Amino acid sequence: MNILMISPGFPVEQPFFTRGLARQGHDVIGIGDQNEHDLNQIAKGALSAYLQVSSFTDESAVLARVADFANKVRIDRVECTWEPFMVLAAKLREMLGLPGMTVQQTIPFRDKEKMKQVLDQNGIRTPRHISTTTKDGVREAASKVGYPICVKPISGAGSADTYRVDNEQHLEEILPLLGHVQEVSVEEFIEADEFTFDTVCVNGEIKFFNICSYRPRPLMGRTHQWISQQTITVRDVLNPFYASGRKMGIDVLRALGFRDGFTHMEWYRKPDGEAVFGEIAARPPGANTVDLMNFANDFDVYEGWAEAVTRGSFSQPINRSFNAGHIFKRARGEGRIQRIEGLESLMADYGQHMCIVDLLPIGAQRRDWKQTLRSDGMIIVRHPDFGTTCEILDQIGMRLQMYAG
Repeated sequence: MNILMISPGFPVEQPFFTRGLARQGHDVIGIGDQNEHDLNQIAKGALSAYLQVSSFTDESAVLARVADFANKVRIDRVECTWEPFMVLAAKLREMLGLPGMTVQQTIPFRDKEKMKQVLDQNGIRTPRHISTTTKDGVREAASKVGYPICVKPISGAGSADTYRVDNEQHLEEILPLLGHVQEVSVEEFIEADEFTFDTVCVNGEIKFFNICSYRPRPLMGRTHQWISQQTITVRDVLNPFYASGRKMGIDVLRALGFRDGFTHMEWYRKPDGEAVFGEIAARPPGANTVDLMNFANDFDVYEGWAEAVTRGSFSQPINRSFNAGHIFKRARGEGRIQRIEGLESLMADYGQHMCIVDLLPIGAQRRDWKQTLRSDGMIIVRHPDFGTTCEILDQIGMRLQMYAG
């Protein structure tokens, strides 16, 4: 099978999905705006051919480039695991007459307002929500929904350009920050803990699912520089504590008609146990969360996804031996990393549970914490006990310090 893979080398998880397709015995043709020589070695080694385009923003040029190539080489599938290009992938499938999600099926996974309209019609609890394209529209929507509200792009990913707003004065402060966003959703802010429900599906049947706990909610991590954001893949996914979210996830997939591949849903659990829908994407989670699934199960879910979408099966063993979590560290100060404190003592105490230590080296320019989830470093840990996993991550958050200047 010849598979066209959109953006095989970026972001950081993409090469592993590309390799997963190749390991299933397929010829993978990459298409991207990177020079082939600049591709990650894992991606480069998995490709049988590569099409370079000047920019993915020029969809007509991309479609023409692929159509010309398809006149010479048969393309059997088009795959994409990066959210900005999901609709482009659907347009390519329709142009080539290939199976997979159509544009009409993809849009509710990209447009947060249409997404919630479908779920509202199916009786699924969503936050009160109104979409708008103007500042006055945001003000009017805020008055109808009632404070506190959450303002977010209808086609965004993660918590980028997303704000909690508590009153009219606060709203006037954030409105200038949304000038580059074409359309936003103004939503009821749900006071609750936040979790994920991630799946790999075949023909509409869930073959593997995963639940993550966010500590704290990502919106808080996006708002406060001092927070070291944590995400933990939960071992005990059948715990009754998560029952309302599991049921909601199944109902959401059914309502949206999802069939094959990865999904990433975020949901809220209120103190009374009620589950409230957040959003869903027809792609895997980012920010190294897929790696947490692998560490928790000792399998390769990248290859499992590839098997699911190309062979209609999922044979990876699901053992759920561990909770696995990562913590993203932010340096104190601005400029270049000057020193790192606390790592040696943490390794002495918890080294056997630390799977990955990936910190910016001394002398490296620290990253813009508002533009990247991974911040200035990441540590992944795993442990069979959930409470112990949390304790290790909290110790890293307190004792590991990075200083820039």
